[in-house]
Amino acid sequence: MSSGYDRVVQPAAGDEALENHLGGDEAKNYRQYEFDMVAPHVGRSMLEIGSGLGHFAEQFLPRLDRLVVSDFDPYCVEQLGKRFEGRDDIDVLQFGLPTDIPLKDKVDTVVMMNVLEHIEDDAEALRSLARVTLPGGRIIIWVPGYMQLYGDFDRKVGHVQRYTPKTLRATVAKAGLDVDVLKPINFLGGIAWWAAVRRGGVGYPDPRLVKIYDRTVVPATRLIERFIRPPFGQTVFCVARVPQK
Repeated sequence: MSSGYDRVVQPAAGDEALENHLGGDEAKNYRQYEFDMVAPHVGRSMLEIGSGLGHFAEQFLPRLDRLVVSDFDPYCVEQLGKRFEGRDDIDVLQFGLPTDIPLKDKVDTVVMMNVLEHIEDDAEALRSLARVTLPGGRIIIWVPGYMQLYGDFDRKVGHVQRYTPKTLRATVAKAGLDVDVLKPINFLGGIAWWAAVRRGGVGYPDPRLVKIYDRTVVPATRLIERFIRPPFGQTVFCVARVPQK
């Protein structure tokens, strides 16, 4: 069964990956935005899918009893091993979805940031995750939104698709999961992405523009989304729940 990872030209979360420009050192406000959206839904034990070099997962350590980081890319797995060496409360795994995940004890939370869009059989990937998540636990999904924004960047980093709330809900339901939260986010970012990447023909984000975007668009977006639920966004955010047995 194809994982979809073979489509990735560069590791999705690797050291010099194209996608890293959206959440690397050039985008500190955006990285905080990601964390603040995800953190309220994280329990005491967490598995992150596509951990890359471990920057995002590391932020959750003060609130966790147990962390499992993972990646498909050997380089990332090697770096994760070095980063968390000597930590008995942290495990490092290598696998590509969908698969039987080699996890002995189930977790109460799974986090996948910009991963599901790389996988052909996305519903089966979620089923793989549900099998290692405690009943009532959460699978937090962060994916690029709307095929109208699909362009050269998506092709270069191996995106099979971009999602809408409707298509992501269908995938989550097909996997046998319930939905707690499902909404488009980063409305202004979606407009900026469309202008720069789709209309402007930019193959991938210019780090100089990312800095400007991070300083201006991200704070404005966060302010707007405190009061208004946007009809559209650069990202679709979902908190799926594993049914109680």
